[in-house]
Amino acid sequence: MKTGAGRFFEDYRVGETICHAVPRTLSGGERALYHALYPARHALHSSDAFARTCGLAAAPLDDLLVFHTVFGKTVPDVSLNAVANLGYAEGRWLAAVYPGATLTATSEVIGLRETSNGKAGVVWVRTTGRDQSDRPVLEYVRWVMVRKRDPSATAGGTVVPTLMPSVPPDRLVVPAGLDFTRYDFALAGEPHRWSDYAVGERIDHVDAVTVEEAEHMLATRLWQNTSRVHFDATAREDGRRLVYGGHVISLARALSFNGLANAQVIVALNGGTHANPCFAGDTVRAWSEVLDRAETTAPGVGALRLRLVAVKAGAPPFALKDPEGRYLPDVLLDLDYWALVPL
Repeated sequence: MKTGAGRFFEDYRVGETICHAVPRTLSGGERALYHALYPARHALHSSDAFARTCGLAAAPLDDLLVFHTVFGKTVPDVSLNAVANLGYAEGRWLAAVYPGATLTATSEVIGLRETSNGKAGVVWVRTTGRDQSDRPVLEYVRWVMVRKRDPSATAGGTVVPTLMPSVPPDRLVVPAGLDFTRYDFALAGEPHRWSDYAVGERIDHVDAVTVEEAEHMLATRLWQNTSRVHFDATAREDGRRLVYGGHVISLARALSFNGLANAQVIVALNGGTHANPCFAGDTVRAWSEVLDRAETTAPGVGALRLRLVAVKAGAPPFALKDPEGRYLPDVLLDLDYWALVPL
């Protein structure tokens, strides 16, 4: 038997480390495709000249491009048989990634819990992406509901990891050399500095984008994400291909440029929930809330903790949950992250 159906819940053991296959060398081609798939236009990732005025050798690849690449490596071993990707925590970008880098990924299983109906279980993994020098460039925890092969099987007990509610500001990693003291606000697109944002402020990003079947399928292939629910219309009872959650993240991040054009670098992922499924034909809008502010030791660089919410067009402004604390049906994404902005 030379083919396999992927891992099921009972195949995981707490403490095991999974080495994910197929290293990926990234080039300017991935950057061009990323910017074609999403209306991505943050200046630091778009222009070598702009990046050099900010102390970097050249424009690094978009932070979410790196995330999608590492995430895609993990899918065949972690979420090929997933029912749903449930959440993220403790994510940190540890170094800037430039064209020419080769990324690999490993994951450690840190938690397992069977669902109440016994047909599936939740698997927690801590994933690390590394470059060709074995230098860590990204780490994050995610948890996934995975089907069982045999409903009567067990995975050897329940372990639920304790995770930080957010990444503390003193653990944020600023890319080496980043310096915003000569930041060009005109070229970046907006005048808003770190000090212009107040905790509790909400920003309607105004614009919207309709998800196309061809685009989300191309994106999922680009990141080598093999999860069946994104490709095979027979993998879901409703016969619809589920849009990869990372596609929604990148759409919302790109839409946030209108109001957060100077939130140039994502440095941490505190948490995230794909609240409701997204399908081709849905029109996505986004809004943000400022959750916290912090200074960094890098010259001219501050950090904003932001909640990024993606919703279907027509959703009430800034509406998130019902009185019982459940996400409203038009909410697609609730993402909590730290970004670097000029002081």
